[in-house]
Amino acid sequence: MDEQVQQLMQRVRRIEIKTRALSDNVFAGQYHSAFKGRGMSFAEVREYQPGDDVRDIDWNVTARTNRPYVKVYEEERELTVMLLVDVSGSLSFGSQRCTQRDLIAEIAATLAFSAIQNNDKIGVLFFSDRVEKFIPPQKGRRHILYIIRELLTFTPQSRRTDLGVGLEYLVRAISKRCIAFVLSDFIDRKDFSQSLRIASRKHDVVAVRVYDHRMAELPDVGLMRVGDAETGHELYLDTSSKRIRELQRRWWADEDQRLKELFHKSKVDFTAISTVEDYVVALRNILRQRA
Repeated sequence: MDEQVQQLMQRVRRIEIKTRALSDNVFAGQYHSAFKGRGMSFAEVREYQPGDDVRDIDWNVTARTNRPYVKVYEEERELTVMLLVDVSGSLSFGSQRCTQRDLIAEIAATLAFSAIQNNDKIGVLFFSDRVEKFIPPQKGRRHILYIIRELLTFTPQSRRTDLGVGLEYLVRAISKRCIAFVLSDFIDRKDFSQSLRIASRKHDVVAVRVYDHRMAELPDVGLMRVGDAETGHELYLDTSSKRIRELQRRWWADEDQRLKELFHKSKVDFTAISTVEDYVVALRNILRQRA
């Protein structure tokens, strides 16, 4: 048991060193500029001046003073960042460098350190087809290390997926507008489009799709046993068949296009990251697009 604890602490430390360096050197300045101005908070009231937006008039103060007053807002310096982490069974797949779940842990840790270094709060919601665990937004290194430990070790009760459950809980649990990164493979038999649209109206949602490149294109290796990690169903595929490989490739392309259209309609920023590519490039690109 002591050896397991020691190994865990070593993994936590390795993740901390790597992701902290990335958030320091790669995302310095980009992170906050990408999200600044997304939230405004009330500062004070002052007398109406020509050119002020009439929608900002404070009618209560105006009625009391018999003079028109407007509400003045200021950009919120402090952001709240939420990580919605899919922990369903399908994320356990990985054909080469790492599993999708391992990659999500690194991406989440990098975003968490970026948030903390900008003095923002960070929280996490683990979900499958239910809300598995909710870590409320807080600040501090101890909080970050707790999040990383949970990212590496958390064991869900369910292996199935329901993205709508996670998105709906976000809307209920976080009243103030936040930046919400949804980390998932977005393979869901249920329709989560309505939940996504509602969440994106209340919060600033960024979808990060993590996938293994073998999901997009099957290798030609003959008879292959494949299993559904969420249902346990298994079958054999003849990957030497061009027809089988083409069907898989076409399914992936259609699913990719469907998701892109959904995110565009819902006004949700989107990036896809493979387990064999550098996630830093994808994160940097999406931050640059928003800046």
